[in-house]
Amino acid sequence: MRNPDPASTLARLVRQSLNKDAGALHVALPCRVESYNLETCRATVQPLIRTGSTDPAPIEAVPALGQRLIVDGAEKVFRPSLQRGDTVLVVIADREIKNTMSGRISTPDSGRQHDLNDAIIVGVFGWCL
Repeated sequence: MRNPDPASTLARLVRQSLNKDAGALHVALPCRVESYNLETCRATVQPLIRTGSTDPAPIEAVPALGQRLIVDGAEKVFRPSLQRGDTVLVVIADREIKNTMSGRISTPDSGRQHDLNDAIIVGVFGWCL
């Protein structure tokens, strides 16, 4: 019987751990808009990528980014006009964003990182406009 090489065993364990952690890291996902509140600029979205045996759960109260642009020399504010069925790109913030909504530097209430609760809609894919 041959003894396993400790270095290759450790390398395999590290690789498995990194693959597992990377698979749980949320960065950006295409999602379908299920509902949208124009007043609050928040939506419920359905992630469109299945990573397990069941469909992913919807993400609720996802803020959508607006735009402040100069058009014909004047500042214009554009709020998103999302519709049910739109396919949007959702990015996941590095840390909890709840306390940053005031526009002030703040400390997160939790240690969560890349959590779906910190999703932000950054735009609509052109093919569904």
